[in-house]
Amino acid sequence: EVQLQASGGGLVQPGGSLRLSCAASGFTFGSYDMSWVRQAPGKEPEWVSGINSGGGNTYYGDSVKGRFTISRDNAKNTLYLQMDSLKPEDTAVYYCSTTRPLYYSGSYCFDHWGQGTLVTVSS
Repeated sequence: EVQLQASGGGLVQPGGSLRLSCAASGFTFGSYDMSWVRQAPGKEPEWVSGINSGGGNTYYGDSVKGRFTISRDNAKNTLYLQMDSLKPEDTAVYYCSTTRPLYYSGSYCFDHWGQGTLVTVSS
């Protein structure tokens, strides 16, 4: 069974930092592109960041560019998200997900999601 266990969330003050981790099992982690997706209360899910299977290419949403860094350790089957200069609007449940590009349509499928970890940015 595919499992994606996110951890590292918590309460942090504006301007602070957190490092999220996602432990993957039940599939060949190193063969999949991965993403972080977040959902704030009452809001639609928002794609945050992505990384290709080998880790050499990274992508960021405009709202987090320059503040967040995605990385992965395929030997440890783990995905990371380093979050710096956190803002109250970053408050959300953060999910890790496999990411499958649909080349014909130019869109993506997020087939497998983790349970998420809550990040709260507040003073």
